[in-house]
Amino acid sequence: MSVALLSPERRAVLSRRSLWLAYATAGYNLLEGLVAMAAGAAASSTALIGFGLDSFVEVSSAAVLIWQFRSRVPEDRERLALRLIGVSFFALAAWVTVDALRSLLAGGDADASPVGIGLAVASLIVMPLLVRAKRRTGRELGSASVMADSTQTMLCTYLSAVLLLGLLLNALWGWSWADPVAGLVIAGVAVKEGVAAWRGEHCDDCAPAIATGADRVSGCADGCCTDRKA
Repeated sequence: MSVALLSPERRAVLSRRSLWLAYATAGYNLLEGLVAMAAGAAASSTALIGFGLDSFVEVSSAAVLIWQFRSRVPEDRERLALRLIGVSFFALAAWVTVDALRSLLAGGDADASPVGIGLAVASLIVMPLLVRAKRRTGRELGSASVMADSTQTMLCTYLSAVLLLGLLLNALWGWSWADPVAGLVIAGVAVKEGVAAWRGEHCDDCAPAIATGADRVSGCADGCCTDRKA
């Protein structure tokens, strides 16, 4: 499959865009994480606390991207960036699993959390916008780490939906068990994405050639460099 060539100028533009998207992600998720952790502690909600931790993992993922794209040659840091993102997924999954199982076995009840419900709705609006921007940028740039980061942001979107469902079930019908179950779903998805990032399965070895005046073609093994819609 042929891939459109990137001029050095276009590559620089995309790298700057990746950097600013990482800054935006870090800022939003830092605020999201602080609100979720506070609301989770107040309501004794495993799912909310897990969601808050995921927000901080998202901040760490964005920080990895910032570190990568502040380099003069971001491609040199690609593989290590993917590994660091993978580790952040595993850390999240371990903590949420332990806390969710503790809640289920101890039979602790989570209180209703209107703040948590509002936060989940807000994230369902903001996260897809960031995912779309990251995927378009990552595909054109051919960056595996940007694609992995977009997947983590998409995971945050899914987790927002899971969180919202769990909080609503608890608030409307008092199904407190839905909260730690939602937490376990969060942990399971995090493990899956952590393995994918560690193995480099997000657009692996997929980078368009830099145009130098001569016609060059670069292969794309998994097709994620194509200009598909997010």
